[in-house]
Amino acid sequence: MSKYDELAARFGTPAYVYDLDVTAQSRDQLFGLLPEGFAVYYALKANPHPEIARELREGGCRAEISSTGELANALTAGFAPGDILYTGPGKTDGELAAAITAGVRLFSVESLTDLQHVGAAAERQDTVARCLLRVNTTQGSASTGIRMMGRPSQFGVDAETLPELMPLFKAVPGAKIVGAHFFTMSNAQDEDALLGEYEFVLQSAAQLRQETGLPLELLDIGGGFSSPYAVPGERTDYPKLRNGLEQLLDLYLPEWRSGEVELACESGRYLSGTCGTLLAGVVNVKESRGHRFVILDAGINVVGGLSGIGRLLPAAVGVEQIGDNPGQLVGPLCTPGDSLSKAAKLPELSAGDLLTVPNVGAYGVTASLISFLGRPAPTEVVVRGDEVISVSRLDYQRAYEVSP
Repeated sequence: MSKYDELAARFGTPAYVYDLDVTAQSRDQLFGLLPEGFAVYYALKANPHPEIARELREGGCRAEISSTGELANALTAGFAPGDILYTGPGKTDGELAAAITAGVRLFSVESLTDLQHVGAAAERQDTVARCLLRVNTTQGSASTGIRMMGRPSQFGVDAETLPELMPLFKAVPGAKIVGAHFFTMSNAQDEDALLGEYEFVLQSAAQLRQETGLPLELLDIGGGFSSPYAVPGERTDYPKLRNGLEQLLDLYLPEWRSGEVELACESGRYLSGTCGTLLAGVVNVKESRGHRFVILDAGINVVGGLSGIGRLLPAAVGVEQIGDNPGQLVGPLCTPGDSLSKAAKLPELSAGDLLTVPNVGAYGVTASLISFLGRPAPTEVVVRGDEVISVSRLDYQRAYEVSP
């Protein structure tokens, strides 16, 4: 009996299994790809589980959050408030108050009005917020991955407006501009494209500093590191990245070597993606007009991958059990949209068998339609090798503001 068979027998299915040893390997690999001294922010949106976040923190990562729920998870994981970056285009007064009360002082801001909201919230608590201007450049370098700059967007300050607006940014009470935040793309499998994008970011940051007086105490160059999602595979390696980045920094920001500019990047899926495996039970196998349907107890409510907004879920989830029998993998939901793979190559299966989906440590439970049709959330089992660290399940229930 395999480790996953034993865990499924103990805790049932559907269940996510997160291996902290793999999390540590991902973290150490990313730090090794970067020049010495880089800060790495873990984007909790990928997986806010406190055990995963704690493992990343213990190896030197900081936390990037965009909600009070993520803030609570980051604090539970032991992140110091000073190691937390609060981002996002829709920070409310209540969220800002909660974050500043908790001790968060670093914010990425998307506009002058966003900065004014942050500054006003800081002033109400008699403090000053350190802020990064997220910059939306007029173009980008690479054409691969998910593009995040170079077009009209709710994210970032349009770079061409900075010469006019910079005096206003610097004059906002309660806020101090300390640097810039770029996020150009995600999931870049091509190393040359990633380096090209980073060159564009560094060149843009240096140019904006010269032309507008943009402070650069801290420069977040974004992410882009690629890792497979819900299919077999390995994290992308970038053997030229460290040396290439060092050369680019020497060219555009040579003072980085003396520590005058603190450098940072961020990652979600690269740090947590490969640590997770979904255990799915076969509920039924049926034939319909020449097609075989394998019905699982896990569907898009469990491994949706932001499918509700048409993002991330691949055309075919890839299970680790391969065979010669074609079939469609579907979930238990009462909708034809609950399809995970239309042409899987599977072994002979029957009710009670176990299938495993690898590389779902990122954009798994919390990115799925977990409350659709009211099915229970999947169990989440955290392990380190063969040792079970914790077993939990997200609980969602209606809380009445006014009793019916």
